[in-house]
Amino acid sequence: MQLVLDYLKRNQARFVAELCDYLRLPSVSAQPQHKKDLRACADWLAKHCRQIGLEAGVCPTQGHPIVIARTPASAAGQRAKRRPHFMVYGHYDVQPPEPLELWKSPPFEPRLAGRSVFARGATDNKGQHLAHLKAVEAYLKTGTPLPCDLTFVIEGEEEVGSANLAKFLKSHRNELNCDAVVVSDTGMPDKNHPALTCALRGIIAFEITVHGPARDLHSGTFGGAVDNPAMALSRLLAQLRDKNGRIAIPGFYDDVAPLSACERRELKRLPLTNARLKTLLGVPKLFGEHGFTPTEQRSARPTFEINGLTSGYQGKGSKTIVPAWARAKITCRLVPDQRPARIRKVVCDYLGKICPPTVRLEIEAGHGAEAYRVSPTSPQAQAALRALREAFHREPVLLREGGSIPIVNDFKKVLGADTLLLGLALPEDNAHSPNEKFDLDCFENGQRMSALLWQELTKQPTGGGE
Repeated sequence: MQLVLDYLKRNQARFVAELCDYLRLPSVSAQPQHKKDLRACADWLAKHCRQIGLEAGVCPTQGHPIVIARTPASAAGQRAKRRPHFMVYGHYDVQPPEPLELWKSPPFEPRLAGRSVFARGATDNKGQHLAHLKAVEAYLKTGTPLPCDLTFVIEGEEEVGSANLAKFLKSHRNELNCDAVVVSDTGMPDKNHPALTCALRGIIAFEITVHGPARDLHSGTFGGAVDNPAMALSRLLAQLRDKNGRIAIPGFYDDVAPLSACERRELKRLPLTNARLKTLLGVPKLFGEHGFTPTEQRSARPTFEINGLTSGYQGKGSKTIVPAWARAKITCRLVPDQRPARIRKVVCDYLGKICPPTVRLEIEAGHGAEAYRVSPTSPQAQAALRALREAFHREPVLLREGGSIPIVNDFKKVLGADTLLLGLALPEDNAHSPNEKFDLDCFENGQRMSALLWQELTKQPTGGGE
């Protein structure tokens, strides 16, 4: 192992340069004009995997391609006895960079400042899965035998719902059959607290459109005689949350299991104070559901969030109209035991009930996924905690993460494999925001964690996927 760890330390400057090359590719999956950029990014990644010694290819889908990379076939005869097999998942697609004017440097021109690299996709997710690739490179380039077989599955549609990955898993079930999946697409509280995430929130997404007159109307001539869709939508949305931060939709909380005393104690171990969180977020005061701490609110409670709100004239100056429509983009984060289909129904039913008869309501459904939970006491989770402890020289913590990675439920359903969520992102890394960055100490420690992880995991009994 020392050869592997020394190789990682010796090559950090090159690894950072290669990460910057990767970040220059504008692989924005939500924007159709970047379709060729996504294919170019997949090709770059597959080529890079081959350069470090993996067998790699680009697999087309009905959307953006998936990159598959495998460790070389074991020596003759070793395949006769099944070796442990693990899958590493990541995504090369990134969020749109807008609003561009808030970036301190162009989003696809990586900027190094101190111990951070700034660029769209730096932490979500190119830097995080590249750390795992660099760990495997260290094994292969030093001739150090890996104690297991590894398959990397890196997709280009995570930021738009992973529409084609579940089909891909089913059609490649035999070759992807594995003992566990490793994902670094979550976070840690700070550099002194490496983390294993043992629960993720689920999600449902939808758009609400309130239609009024057949066209924009002169607000002087017709204002007061018709209901304004923007005002109607505002009133409608205002009824969905009470003054204590609780969602006012009947039935929304019916399946929410209370946090156990053990879970609440573990969450209290996390180092992020309310004062620091307020400063980090740039708000005058924190707000959340009464009776729960900010940490519990943002990781273990369901939400109803307005992600976008638009209506009428948005240009400079004034345009005196009653707009023809108003629209809101909504997501609800869900916790374990909440079923996306049921929550979507209770939300839509309530919106229909409270919508005024002066306008017409249209609801367009988006993607959805269940929450995810894995036992932190399982042998694989304990192996991951040991690797974190040795790599970071710190005692790891257990997290419930507020975000969603919908595909991990498919890993369990299709492959029968649990997922180990070993995030390397920091709260201040600005994922999904302007000036996204990735901490280079986390990048380096993540490589070391990954190198140690395969040794730790293969000490455990393996059961394989279904």
